[in-house]
Amino acid sequence: MIARAITETKRILRLTRKPRRSEFTETSKICGAGMALVGVIGFIIFLVFRLVIDQL
Repeated sequence: MIARAITETKRILRLTRKPRRSEFTETSKICGAGMALVGVIGFIIFLVFRLVIDQL
């Protein structure tokens, strides 16, 4: 079982390569946009709850 996992890991590592600069830049932009979106959604939820609690 462990030997098979090591073999599979070696096979995967042989297939991998360093990303080109354009691929890295694109991935970084997409990840940054996703994090910003999650932050905005969280802030909106915070504001909604803040307004609801202040009304009580």
